[in-house]
Amino acid sequence: MMRQKSDVSRRDFLRSSAVGGALVVAGPIGCGPVPSEEPAATAAGTVVDEFALDVEETTIAALQDGMTTGEWTARSVTEAYLARIEQLNLRGPALRALLETNPDALAIADELDRERRAQGPRGPMHGVPILLKDNIDTADRMTTTAGSLALSGWVPSEDSSVAARLRAAGAVLLGKANLSEWANFRSTRSSSGWSGRGGQCRNPYVLDRNPCGSSSGSGVGVSANLVAVAIGTETDGSVVCPASANGIVGIKPTVGLVSRAGVIPISHTQDTAGPMARTVRDAAIVLGAIAGVDPRDPATAESETRGLVDYTPFLDADGLRGMRIGVARRFLGFHAAVDQVVETAIEAMGAAGAVVVDPVDLRPSGRPAAAGALTSMGAAETEVLLYEFKAGLNAYLAMRGPDAEVRSLADLIAFNERHAADEMPYFGQERLLAAEEKGPLSDPAYLAALAAARRLSGAEGIDRTMDGQQLDAIIAPTGGPAWVTDLVNGDHFGGGSSGYAAVAGYPNITVPAGEVHGLPVGLSFFGRAWSEPTLIQIAYSFEQTTQARRVPRFLPTLA
Repeated sequence: MMRQKSDVSRRDFLRSSAVGGALVVAGPIGCGPVPSEEPAATAAGTVVDEFALDVEETTIAALQDGMTTGEWTARSVTEAYLARIEQLNLRGPALRALLETNPDALAIADELDRERRAQGPRGPMHGVPILLKDNIDTADRMTTTAGSLALSGWVPSEDSSVAARLRAAGAVLLGKANLSEWANFRSTRSSSGWSGRGGQCRNPYVLDRNPCGSSSGSGVGVSANLVAVAIGTETDGSVVCPASANGIVGIKPTVGLVSRAGVIPISHTQDTAGPMARTVRDAAIVLGAIAGVDPRDPATAESETRGLVDYTPFLDADGLRGMRIGVARRFLGFHAAVDQVVETAIEAMGAAGAVVVDPVDLRPSGRPAAAGALTSMGAAETEVLLYEFKAGLNAYLAMRGPDAEVRSLADLIAFNERHAADEMPYFGQERLLAAEEKGPLSDPAYLAALAAARRLSGAEGIDRTMDGQQLDAIIAPTGGPAWVTDLVNGDHFGGGSSGYAAVAGYPNITVPAGEVHGLPVGLSFFGRAWSEPTLIQIAYSFEQTTQARRVPRFLPTLA
């Protein structure tokens, strides 16, 4: 695929934002003072030329081709991404997408280069740098903090299963991404992309716009070409929303396809990690690397027969032909320009041979609710998340040992109160307080809410709709164009469609579909549990048909 260049040269931008050669810094990247602009030596004692290797819009396949021919090495690729991070993360546009880089990244790359020379690559991820959201455990010299000062310095004793699988695949764990603190489960008026540890992450298309969350840094890092691919996590919208707002692809897998062991939890019924990439192909490659059974996460048992180690065979450019696509129009109507993006996408899919079923309604009609039943999926979901967050976070924090200051949700609340100037300068911790008031997972209120949430989202929602219309996928706008970041009032979501797939635990893929005033808008494809192969086929065909991804221009604001 040819690279799409923006109206202004990012090479010129980079030249103007750094003095001399590119800087490579391995270590914490937080809210501190801007580093010196003098050229710094790498671990090998040489200064990196920032343009020796152009990684802008580079794909996994291109990186592998370069490393196979010897034109590139894992080390030179890693150096190139570290250089871009140094120039763009705290300088220039100051994206604040990364909290820290891996101090061992270059040593890992060197070892992978030696292995490639001796016995060939392990697979498509060999030597490819990847960014992890900072709620994913790594047992190395990086910390895992969920963006909170309460976990500063925390280094888990064991890798998350996601990190372990990526290491086994030969990936270079490049760093930890900024995020909405505690995966955006702290306040009812938070600003997505803000954390006490990292400050406010910025959208690379228009810098005063929000990157959405909670996987904000993962989305920004990939979109701004600070890294090839990244891992985000989602409970409801936290992969697909930042992917949409930052003009990239995001896959939220079926719950149970990817292990959650070693991921700081919100909900054991909804949480999942997923890939974020600039292309569907790259996202599919990463998904295959992280999927699979894990004894540490019982929810993955079914992936032994339903999951795959390779999703690339489903990348069919003609994959829309004959597919029945339902249009969930209830998620349109919040923005006329977004509606037009969706209408254009529908026309493109029809022209590519899809059978468009328009409209479809995910809400059952004509059925009276039982007395006292929860009839709102959103209300049921909120109740479930409050209960599960308390139980899951208490279990995770208890692993930190008796000497840790924060070993429970109650400890976290107290920490934030003691450090309110740093942790709560803009918004509070209403969700933490509400969760702390909940009882155990045996409470009848929790069990009723969970049953209602699953029924309304799955059996009476996605499953009923797809079975009734014989659909292969449902589409809707992932969200609206990015809003202006507002630390005083919090987020201003225009609309979104992540809820049904998130609550049901079903897969959801977002792909760039167009722009509104230069701000990306994604289209979501979601469907039944374990339907990743079908959704990837449809999403890839849509991507190849529309080619909607555009490179960010780092505009300060919209005219």
